[in-house]
Amino acid sequence: MGEAGKVSRYLYTVIVLFLVWLLLTASTDPQELEIGLILSLVIAAFTYPIFTTRGLANLHPKRIAYAIAYIPYFLWAMIMANLDVAYRVLHPKRPIRPGIVHCKTALKTNPGKLALANSITLTPGTITLDVDGENYFIHWIWVPDEVFSAESDEEHVEKASSNITAPFEKFLKVIFG
Repeated sequence: MGEAGKVSRYLYTVIVLFLVWLLLTASTDPQELEIGLILSLVIAAFTYPIFTTRGLANLHPKRIAYAIAYIPYFLWAMIMANLDVAYRVLHPKRPIRPGIVHCKTALKTNPGKLALANSITLTPGTITLDVDGENYFIHWIWVPDEVFSAESDEEHVEKASSNITAPFEKFLKVIFG
């Protein structure tokens, strides 16, 4: 990797760390901004090789737009899942049909796969148990009939994936490549 690639990766790391600083401090005080920038510069100097492989290319406008759109989409999915789990907990007969399902992902990058696994786990009613390459094993509080009644393993994977991973993947493919 050339010197330009290292600089790009370093600058991207500084930008992300500084944005995290801004989000965590929620302050525009000049002293806090200076400290945040200094810490971002120092931490990035040690972590940029493991932080990103693409550098500033990650800041493509389309990726940023999808990342911004993913936040309300994910929050909506989380709210709906919370309501579904609350219904199942409060219902007198507690209608649950738990099971472990096998899903596949089309995501290729490790950060994308990590974001998908975390999105699944943070959504109530599902927990990512294991990720092995493109295979995800997920505990699901309510496995629908269509997944239970799948006639083959491939059909089971396809139906489970279309319910669990596919909705998140349409955003994460663009964000993480």
